[in-house]
Amino acid sequence: QVQLVESGGGLVQAGGSLRLSCAASGSIFNTNPMGWYRQAPGKQRELVAGITSGGTTTYADLVKGRFTISRDNAKNTIYLQMNNLKPEDTAVYYCTVLVRAIIHWGQGTQVTVSS
Repeated sequence: QVQLVESGGGLVQAGGSLRLSCAASGSIFNTNPMGWYRQAPGKQRELVAGITSGGTTTYADLVKGRFTISRDNAKNTIYLQMNNLKPEDTAVYYCTVLVRAIIHWGQGTQVTVSS
């Protein structure tokens, strides 16, 4: 069973920082790519950042240089460190894991950036 538990969202002023966390069950975490998506009101869901089981990372152009995805193997947790946040980063952020070509989603955590 796939289990993803997210935390860390909230309200922050523009220029501020937040760190999102996503805890996953051990077997999934160790062998499958994981990532973060986001969905703003009225917009399609989009990939923010991804990380493979080997630690290779990828980022959307809009967040390069501001966001960092990382993993803690001991805690079966991935993180998304978000710096220099902008109002356009406001969205629900979802943790994901790719298992046999199927994306599984967490419940989402709201990030709101005020101007």
